Amino acid sequence: MIIADGFYEFTDPKDPKKKRKDKWLFTKRGEPWFCFAGIWRKNADVGEAFTMLTMAPSPDIAPYHDRQIAILDRSQWAEWLDVSARTLLRPLPAGSLAVEQVG
Repeated sequence: MIIADGFYEFTDPKDPKKKRKDKWLFTKRGEPWFCFAGIWRKNADVGEAFTMLTMAPSPDIAPYHDRQIAILDRSQWAEWLDVSARTLLRPLPAGSLAVEQVG
């Protein structure tokens, strides 16, 4: 599990004169931080390896990206290490995430 207080997605700018992509900050409504699913392992050849799991986007993410990190509901945190990932990895309900353009 990874702890975060937000994450970003980037989209092509609506203004064709803008050189940088639009930057969108996503935070969890009503929670100062949240966890998302990840896998970590130590490997003698490469050192520590880590990946964040992704899935189909929830309704809050879909306008910005075609996939999203797998955010775990607070009630699932303890289960994450003991249960099959398929039972926990599902999109959050619409309105669970706040989004604001920050760049």
